[in-house]
Amino acid sequence: MPRSIDSIFHEGERVALFIDGANLYGAARSLSFDIDYRRLLDYFRSRAYVVRAFYYTALLDEQDYSPIRPLVDWLDYNGYTMVTKPAKEFTDATGRRRVRGDMDVELTVDAMEMADHVDHIVIFSGDGDFRRLVEAIQRRGVRVTVVGTIRTQPPMVADELRRQADVFLDLKDLEPVIARSRAEAEAGRQRGERRRKLMEDVPLPASEPEPEDEDLEDDEDYEDDDDYEDDDDYEDDEDYEDEDEEDEPAPAPAKPAPAPAPVKPRTPPRRKS
Repeated sequence: MPRSIDSIFHEGERVALFIDGANLYGAARSLSFDIDYRRLLDYFRSRAYVVRAFYYTALLDEQDYSPIRPLVDWLDYNGYTMVTKPAKEFTDATGRRRVRGDMDVELTVDAMEMADHVDHIVIFSGDGDFRRLVEAIQRRGVRVTVVGTIRTQPPMVADELRRQADVFLDLKDLEPVIARSRAEAEAGRQRGERRRKLMEDVPLPASEPEPEDEDLEDDEDYEDDDDYEDDDDYEDDEDYEDEDEEDEPAPAPAKPAPAPAPVKPRTPPRRKS
């Protein structure tokens, strides 16, 4: 290892770890190894007093199964402070489906708050946007170590971030002490594959059909309410009511009363002779 982590921390130094999950995963994948997060946390704890270890990631809540969900649950129960938020899906200009889950703001806010309670902050990310954050933390008298890698093509750490940090650790140099063995990594992939297949085999509950309205005939005969409200032919309610009054047909004339029956003339009585 070109630079020993033992020479980075001072005796009795309070340390906080800030892990950009997506960035660290991408860097480790480019270096062809999987991270054992139990070994990572134990390694730093054996060399410094770790006050808090934060892990940041975005999740797709609408998915039936997310490959990262088992990892998030495990980290939450094994010493990590999880910071998550829903990821946003969008379609780019080429029509391809993209997922956006930027956690820079959350990590920055937490790091600034923790700067008053620790002596050393370790950021696992190569994102150049954190250069300004590193500078602000250093002005508070806190040392900052950045973990990334320059062993890939292209390098997965911004040059300005690497220069700003007090210490830069290449992730490749940490591989012997934080990587999962190939057998463990393969077993984990198989468990994830079985879990995914189980989720796919679970039938979804059938939705009940909506009741049909017998009074309505074809849907095409009925327009939307929005179309009705936006129609310019309708003016004020008063004018609309006047038109109704003018269009009403005149009432039918009343039928004449029936004529009285003719009176039969009265004949005078006959006199006896």
